[in-house]
Amino acid sequence: MLKRLALKKIIVVSLSFVVLLLIYFFPSTDNYQINTTLTYTNPSTMPIYLLDQNNLVSRFEVIKTNTEIDDLIKEVITNLTIDNNGSHIPNNFQKLIPKDTKLISHSLDNGLLKINFSKELLNVSVENEEKMLEAIIYSLTEIKEIEKIMIFVEGENLKNLPHSKKHLPNTLDRSYGINKVYELESMKDITKITTYYVSKMDNFTYYTPVTTITNKENEKVEIIIEKLKVAPTYQTNLVSYLTTSVELLNYDILENSVSLSFNNEILSLNDDAIIEEVKYTIALSIRDTYNINETIFYVDNQVIDALFI
Repeated sequence: MLKRLALKKIIVVSLSFVVLLLIYFFPSTDNYQINTTLTYTNPSTMPIYLLDQNNLVSRFEVIKTNTEIDDLIKEVITNLTIDNNGSHIPNNFQKLIPKDTKLISHSLDNGLLKINFSKELLNVSVENEEKMLEAIIYSLTEIKEIEKIMIFVEGENLKNLPHSKKHLPNTLDRSYGINKVYELESMKDITKITTYYVSKMDNFTYYTPVTTITNKENEKVEIIIEKLKVAPTYQTNLVSYLTTSVELLNYDILENSVSLSFNNEILSLNDDAIIEEVKYTIALSIRDTYNINETIFYVDNQVIDALFI
């Protein structure tokens, strides 16, 4: 009997001790409140232009680590220079500024960037000299404060490409073109239209611009839409998601925006929205061709979407 009583006491004491421990380590929520805040930071990105596996200068998003304009210019050049540290670049993309090229100095005044490189810039290969220039122009003019560029090498204005000796304009901007295609019948009434297409590498989607130099007299926005409705025959790896049944019914080109009115064939069958690839190929093409950043999409006289790039 005594043994049983002693055993009960031991059990009661043990249970009491466990209860006290539980109260100590896990206090009542009536007396304590734990506030937890989870913060997700979406890293800021910026586009630069690199040579892809199809030998085309293409738009590629990299992590942006700077916000000050001077530092951002340096960061862009770092990301374009072979073997320089910078954002991670996938194996199928190639930087175009030659190894060991240094950014000696730069200055920005009223939208004009003067940028001075070391002589190693001239070590670019024959096949990549124009592609390098396109990559520099298009990458730096993605910075909103930069409209035009003057390139210097060791203080001397770069007036010709190093190998072909092709003459360069005194100032360079996006009108220089990129991945140029010529559809000329004469040397009169020449116009340039830059159209963006979708490119894919494995599961990765990016955008590739093509500048067409042509004699077509249509309004440029009409040419853009017509080109996007037909896959380019000269480069079969480029894709457009704009179907041939899409019709541009009307458009309004203003100082700061372009409004485009389409039939409902532009809408996705799944959710009555415009798919992202269609919006971006059109809006990027409008931006580069007209130097206008906002594109507004209408269907049946209703605003479906607007994209500011």
